[in-house]
Amino acid sequence: MNERLIELKNVTKSYGRVFAVGGIDLHVDRGEVVGLLGDNGAGKSTLIKILAGAIPPTSGDILVRGVRVAHWDAARSRDAGIETVFQDRALAVQQSIVRNIFMGREITTWLGFLDVRKQRDEAERLMREIGFTSKVFNPESIVGQLSGGERQGVAIARAIYNKADLIVLDEPTTALSLTETEKVFRFVRTVRAGGRSILFIGHNIHHVYDIADRFVVIDRGRVALQATKAEVGSAEKLIAFMERIAHPQGTAGVAA
Repeated sequence: MNERLIELKNVTKSYGRVFAVGGIDLHVDRGEVVGLLGDNGAGKSTLIKILAGAIPPTSGDILVRGVRVAHWDAARSRDAGIETVFQDRALAVQQSIVRNIFMGREITTWLGFLDVRKQRDEAERLMREIGFTSKVFNPESIVGQLSGGERQGVAIARAIYNKADLIVLDEPTTALSLTETEKVFRFVRTVRAGGRSILFIGHNIHHVYDIADRFVVIDRGRVALQATKAEVGSAEKLIAFMERIAHPQGTAGVAA
């Protein structure tokens, strides 16, 4: 059995009488890519913020490697090895790759001075680790000159430097071309091969289907489906299921 990195049990988030998340059970194991799907307003954003510790759950349990963590917050999320790359990536586009990776967590000498050489060497190692193969780009390249897919790579490299075991990618392929999307997929596959896990949130079902090992579909704050790729069968069947829960006239479930 794979190591269970994070598990949510009956997690809720309410604002007064309104439940943004109404009892979620979800887990991510080591070395897997989990695709999180759902229409706008389904509760995905709230769930991401709970995982990141940006907002506390109203009720329910969060377990890290099988141990319940009380008083969940951003510090405990980071200590659990969870890093979230939000849709805007929060990159300083006028700065270099190396500055973006180490911003706020700079490597210094024992005298307290910035260790420029060690940062550059570590940035090069991280870039190789996630699959940056182009010789055109080096740690001193300005992020604003990189393509959209490569910027996602920088954000992922920063998450790995921050000792992430689980990287949450929020809409990483939005507005990217097919070529740039494939770059993001390559980064994700390399990260997974290294034993880390990815929670991949997206609206493009074909993109999520192509990269994920397992799928969680959220509908109105609750889990409507948890299934492996083999159980789902195809992107078209996943789309058909989501259309049925959006317009519930028929029987819910993935078509055989």
